[in-house]
Amino acid sequence: MVSNTPVEGDYFLLELASRVVAPLVQPGQFVHVRIPGRNDLVLRRPFSVFRAGDGLLSILYKRVGEGTQSLSELPADAALDILGPLGRGFPPVNPEKLPVLVAGGYGMAALYLVAERAPKKGVVMVGGATGKDILCVADFERIGWEVRVATEDGSRGTRGRVTEVMDAYVAGMEGAAPEFFACGPMGMLKAVAERAIGGSWTAWISLDRNMGCGVGACLACVQKVRDESDGPTWARICKEGPVFECREVIWE
Repeated sequence: MVSNTPVEGDYFLLELASRVVAPLVQPGQFVHVRIPGRNDLVLRRPFSVFRAGDGLLSILYKRVGEGTQSLSELPADAALDILGPLGRGFPPVNPEKLPVLVAGGYGMAALYLVAERAPKKGVVMVGGATGKDILCVADFERIGWEVRVATEDGSRGTRGRVTEVMDAYVAGMEGAAPEFFACGPMGMLKAVAERAIGGSWTAWISLDRNMGCGVGACLACVQKVRDESDGPTWARICKEGPVFECREVIWE
């Protein structure tokens, strides 16, 4: 490990030296982390890859339970056992469309590599309950992306939900059709999907489920989706996902 530093509130940025995994990461993929020194925590924890390159890999996480509490207390010289990169990530940005990234809280982490590797700049929209839930704005602005912020309490950016900011932006769009890339709470993802389908636009969404193995063996993270005949079937979030085109998902 290289560093493990607080970012905002209960959020932390963990950077790892990883000559093997880092070069292989595609936008939207994740790593499965074993919490060291905690034999009572049997299952690994999945984390989206925030940045990857030059032998370094970073994840952004929130301290919410025993596992992430222990992770936040690790010193910089600790070694981590990780599996990755795992899952199906985001496809490349279509150069003929305008990329619109929509995030809830630390869903921003899963979208950074989309922005960094996109052939054209677009707009990032991020929402949270309070200003302390708004992360990575400077990172996206540094690589030339416009960032629009919404908070439910109005402490930063526009008061309201990120989908309201998205609605206002799309209503004023001219030129290229949008292509959405989204990561965040399921309610937000469903709202983005509904808008994309209603507008006949493409939306790639990263789903979140509790995972067991992270490699598709335990079937703990299944999601009902449409198969090629448009009938219902089940997909493993960790294997066939976490990214799906919004029309694939059958919302419960």
